Amino acid sequence: MSSEPNRGGKLNKKPDEKAIRLALLGCGTVGSEVVRLLHHQAEDLTARIGAPLEIVGVAVRRLGRERGDLPIDHSLFTTDALGLVKRDDVDVVIEVVGGIEPARTWLVEALRAGKSVVTANKALLAEDGAALHDAAAEGGADLYYEASVAGAIPLLRPLRESLHGDRVTRVTGIVNGTTNFILSSMDATGAGFSEALEEATELGYAEADPTADVEGFDAAAKAAILASLAFHSRVTAADVFREGMTGVTAGDMASAQEMGCTIKLLCIAERGPDSSGQESVSVRVHPAMIPRSHPLASVGDAFNAVFVEAEAAGQLMFYGRGAGGTPTASAVLGDIVAAARNRLTGTRAPSESNYAHLPVRPIGEAVTRYHISLDVAERPGVLASVAGVFADHEVSIATVRQSGRAEDAKLVIVTHGAPDANLAATVEELSRLDIVRSIASVLRVEGGA
Repeated sequence: MSSEPNRGGKLNKKPDEKAIRLALLGCGTVGSEVVRLLHHQAEDLTARIGAPLEIVGVAVRRLGRERGDLPIDHSLFTTDALGLVKRDDVDVVIEVVGGIEPARTWLVEALRAGKSVVTANKALLAEDGAALHDAAAEGGADLYYEASVAGAIPLLRPLRESLHGDRVTRVTGIVNGTTNFILSSMDATGAGFSEALEEATELGYAEADPTADVEGFDAAAKAAILASLAFHSRVTAADVFREGMTGVTAGDMASAQEMGCTIKLLCIAERGPDSSGQESVSVRVHPAMIPRSHPLASVGDAFNAVFVEAEAAGQLMFYGRGAGGTPTASAVLGDIVAAARNRLTGTRAPSESNYAHLPVRPIGEAVTRYHISLDVAERPGVLASVAGVFADHEVSIATVRQSGRAEDAKLVIVTHGAPDANLAATVEELSRLDIVRSIASVLRVEGGA
């Protein structure tokens, strides 16, 4: 790419010996937007970096696919991603393909060879980020991944740089736009889960197979990345307790509204002592009721938001579009600029900080609150019997609401904070009582509601 303004032509018409050379792995929704932004902002990017950016190759699955008016010389496309990564003239490798393999092989190869890597691959980072960080250390290379969590929201760099001198104690976030759209729609319209999912699919917010989103796999991967950065410890997706939100009903949402709450699929990472008093971290993803007064309660549509609590900085909120080609490409471009500047100045990005080596405590030790809805028989002593079960498991009841009669008799109980294991054991014993016809729903309650 010439160092002169490039507003109308195609990328890479005139190779520039001073350019920072880019290899792009993937040219789908995000990759295409990366190409467009590199083209349309070429002049500004050159000024910010001090050298032009030049795409020297783009790895794709199929060469014959129609790519419309993408502003790039199509002779740069190749199906040999590994060969492109190994080229001597590549300075920065950008990966927006996703998945574990072959992406891991490509990126480890690049990093070991001293090439900077920019990736949006949350699944790989959450499953085996250690392999990438170790390869980066071995090759003395930069590894950037801002786009892996919350799209365009500048979140990871503040965690690993701006707050590096502080002690982060808790991170609570809405990190999946699809599930937030569904729950926001249920809250606003009274719709059930299936209806709201259908609407999300029609509007393009949900994939044809929404499992990764609605079952919490996507959010769990992001929670692992956030916890690793916030607590200076390696946390993988396998360490994250995960519960999807397909069981949330219109009745649950109505009950939340009666309490002055709404329901969100939250990722929660917190630092604190385990049952033996040892410092540890808890990382979980699940639907939860939060009070309307909580900053995350007003986050609607497909937006993301992350609420960070630190000892010195206090409470911080990061909010914006967390998905989509253009927002994600914006985060990728920010990392490209940082990596390119480092190449020019001979400096490196901050390396992985995992000195704390904090263990991840099981979900049973996480202190939370439960909202439990029981269909019960209408007879004397029901409330006393139910309360006795809570007492046996050392769970304190905060509120009890009874409604209906005969076949419609229902108890709604909200607890005080207790270890999740105690709460789960309470629910299990309640299900065996002959006076409890069914447990209609169980939801955790967060945010001091």
